[in-house]
Amino acid sequence: MPCAQSGQDAESESGAPWPSPRFETGDEVAVDLLTGLTWPLDANMAGLPLDWRAALDFVDQLNREQAHGFSDWRMPTRRELRSLISHQTRNPALPEDCPFTNVFPGWYWTSTTTAINPDFAWYVHMGGGRSFYGVKSQFYLLWPVRGEGNEAVQCKWPKPRFELEVDGLSVKDRLTGLCWRRAANLTGEPVIWADALEAIKKLNEGAAAGRRWRLPNINELESLADLNRHDPALPPDHPFENCQEVYWSSTSSMFEPDWAWAFYAFKGAMGVGRKGYARFHVWAVSR
Repeated sequence: MPCAQSGQDAESESGAPWPSPRFETGDEVAVDLLTGLTWPLDANMAGLPLDWRAALDFVDQLNREQAHGFSDWRMPTRRELRSLISHQTRNPALPEDCPFTNVFPGWYWTSTTTAINPDFAWYVHMGGGRSFYGVKSQFYLLWPVRGEGNEAVQCKWPKPRFELEVDGLSVKDRLTGLCWRRAANLTGEPVIWADALEAIKKLNEGAAAGRRWRLPNINELESLADLNRHDPALPPDHPFENCQEVYWSSTSSMFEPDWAWAFYAFKGAMGVGRKGYARFHVWAVSR
């Protein structure tokens, strides 16, 4: 779809470029050159879904057996597993040049327990990239990982994380370099996706010279998530006002262009919504 002057994520092209090739393949494993993490080429080593405790036990077994020559396998965190996701592909939602096999287009466990309930953990959908949580007694697949990773997935949060700009209207995130509107509800009421993009255009008409606001992409919204918290799932020192439950992103869904990605700020989840339904709010970002 055309993106020029549209406010969609491809217009801003924000974020770090991916290395090419993205993966370096070894003996039964691949190193992600973007994050430094090492993944098995076989994305379903267990062969069947497991509950969360059984998935952890399976990882312990891999380490006892020194699977693929290593004894430091672990279940990935949510951010680590999401680092594999490409929003330009589907079934699976992985980079086009990825070398992996047996990728099931369904839910995979992460090691990240939810803040809302210790009996729940996060999982990621490899078919499309959604991220939600459920009870640990459910059965999902496991894709172990090893390595510390680099700053793309392991960066330490600065203290303080946020700085209020001199105008009092903007907040600088010292972790990502992004600047967010302090008032996290631009339109007041939920709007359809097209009206979210239009609201950003109107905001720019009255913005100070040099400041250009836009609708954030889904990864920028996810960067605000603090999975140790809920209602909202935002860092404890955040200075934002009037936070809402769900926000539109500028990222369209690869499954259906009539849907776009959304960030569930109270839960920390990522899902999608039909663009024509006025259910989500607007939060402006700038660089």
